[in-house]
Amino acid sequence: MPDDVTTSSHTPPSGAPAAAPRPFVQNSGTRRTLHFTQQEIQSSMSTLNPDALELEYTRMMMGFVLFNPDPARILMVGLGGGSLPKFCYRYLSGSAVEVVEIDPAVIALRDAFMVPRDDERFRVIQADAADYMRGLSDHADVIFLDGFGVGGIPGPLCSAEFYADCFRALREGGILVINFHVNHPDHHEYMERVRASFGASLFEVVDDDMTNSIVFACKGDLLDDPAAALLRRPASMPKDAWRQLMPTMKVIGATLVLR
Repeated sequence: MPDDVTTSSHTPPSGAPAAAPRPFVQNSGTRRTLHFTQQEIQSSMSTLNPDALELEYTRMMMGFVLFNPDPARILMVGLGGGSLPKFCYRYLSGSAVEVVEIDPAVIALRDAFMVPRDDERFRVIQADAADYMRGLSDHADVIFLDGFGVGGIPGPLCSAEFYADCFRALREGGILVINFHVNHPDHHEYMERVRASFGASLFEVVDDDMTNSIVFACKGDLLDDPAAALLRRPASMPKDAWRQLMPTMKVIGATLVLR
């Protein structure tokens, strides 16, 4: 380990079961990262700008603002280091943000990643997302699925039944945004499961290093709006937020043109 890297007290003890590793934090200069294993980064934050989106795939997931820049309610599956919840809470001031996280040890690290306290617009719920989603109907305008553990997405969060529950939990015109790993052996099967619920109203964007696939699926035909490819800054979005997103929005716009 480099000399400038420190590991928090949340580092898993050497005798911890490999099947259920605890999340831990590492600091390297002004960068703070969340891990379940030493090899994989779950989340990254700049301590100088804690609300910025450090990882490209998170900026890509914000592509929904091209279609719906003012969602009333955003439901997120997976807290991690809170990058997307923090960004949406700060820059989408008209949106309520609801985060479902199954692991209390991840929630316990929210202060380390400067995740806001619960209030009338923001709350973190400890629950199994598969169970939670099953009880919802016409609940959210945007749903983020970014629930990863060691080895990838837990089985209940990539089942055909779960995607059907997500469809039901969306309001009309609502958008489901999913973070997949492109090279996962079941990636194509997962895509077919999404299509089974959402039909043709979806598209996929792959990041430059061919690691993350971000899928946008809509309950309705909102994704067919040709104006989205014009990449205009939503009037409700501050300029500093759009400056972060604009390079990634160009990639999404090119994908839309080629559809």
